[in-house]
Amino acid sequence: MPVTQNTPVVDEAQIARGSLRTFFNIARDWDLDADQAMRLLGLTSRSTYFKWKKDPASARLSPDTLERLSYIFGIYKALQILLPKSESADGWIHRPNKAAPFGGEPALKRMLAGHVADLYVVRQYLDAQRGWS
Repeated sequence: MPVTQNTPVVDEAQIARGSLRTFFNIARDWDLDADQAMRLLGLTSRSTYFKWKKDPASARLSPDTLERLSYIFGIYKALQILLPKSESADGWIHRPNKAAPFGGEPALKRMLAGHVADLYVVRQYLDAQRGWS
């Protein structure tokens, strides 16, 4: 499709750079190891993960990865709003939770199940807690 005045120009490298920088900061705040971070991104290749970490602009983010990132960013933001102390917000995913979606397990366990839908469930739960359901 030709670029016209009304067609926005999308810089995929810029989107990848910003999205992955944000993700790696969240992974640090949540104290995730490489395997956990890879699982949240839906990656199976360690070399790809470390390449993205070293040079985020080199990444080609699939629609699946972009969807995962969107849910992760929403989860992070909701936690910062619900639990204004950073240590409480960042630790929430690691604490056992008796709410129905978690069955007494930490939210991180649900998030690491590997499916985009699991990230969606956690995001939906937090949005409901914020009164956004």
